[in-house]
Amino acid sequence: MKTLLILGATGQVGRQVLAQALAHPQVGRVVAPSRRALPHNTKLLNPIVDYKALSPAPWWHADACLCALGTTLRQAGSKPAFFEVDHDHVLAAARLARAAGTLAFVLNSSLGASASAGNFYLQVKGRTEDDLAAIGFESLTLVRPSLLDGGPRPDARPAETLSLLLVKAAGRLVPRRYRAVTTDAVARSMLASALAAVPGRHVIESEDLP
Repeated sequence: MKTLLILGATGQVGRQVLAQALAHPQVGRVVAPSRRALPHNTKLLNPIVDYKALSPAPWWHADACLCALGTTLRQAGSKPAFFEVDHDHVLAAARLARAAGTLAFVLNSSLGASASAGNFYLQVKGRTEDDLAAIGFESLTLVRPSLLDGGPRPDARPAETLSLLLVKAAGRLVPRRYRAVTTDAVARSMLASALAAVPGRHVIESEDLP
C-alpha cells in the first residue's frame, strides 16, 4: 500500500487528487498538509501548516508527492507574491519531502511552461519545473494542462471563465493541445504517475491527458 503526500489539496485540482487518492485501493495513507482543516477520513493525515514557515516532520516521507499548489496573479496581488506561492512554496515543500526520503514528485504545471517564456506566469511555471529537477527526485513528472474545466469556482476568475466559454464554443475547431481539460483528468494523470513512479523526468502535455 502506498503513502502519498498531497500539496494544495484545497484547490480545484488538489481536491480531485485528494478524493481520488483516498478512494484508490493501492493507497493506504494520504498526508495532506494544509492551512485549514480538511474533512475527516480514516486514510487521511492532515497537518495544519503555514507554507511561509514549513519545517521538517516525519510525515514528509512518502512514496510520492503530488503538488497542486498554485494561485493567480489576481489572487496573489503582485508578481512577487505570485512567485512566492507558485515557486518558493512548491520548492520549500519539495526539498523537505526529498530530504525525508520521498523519491517521486508530480507537479501540476501549465501548458507552455518555460523559464524563457515571454509570459510571466509561464516563466514562473517553467522555472519551478527546472528547479524541481535540480532537487534530485528519482521520478519527476510534470503535467501541463491547458485551460481547466472543473465547474464553478468559489473564487471569481472572469478572464479564465470567458476563455473557457470561448474554447468550448469553438469545439473541435480548437487544436486538441489547446482544448479545455477537466480537473478530473488532470488528477487521474497525476495519481497514475505518482503510483507508477517511473524513474526519470517526464512531461505530460495537455493533449495527452486522459
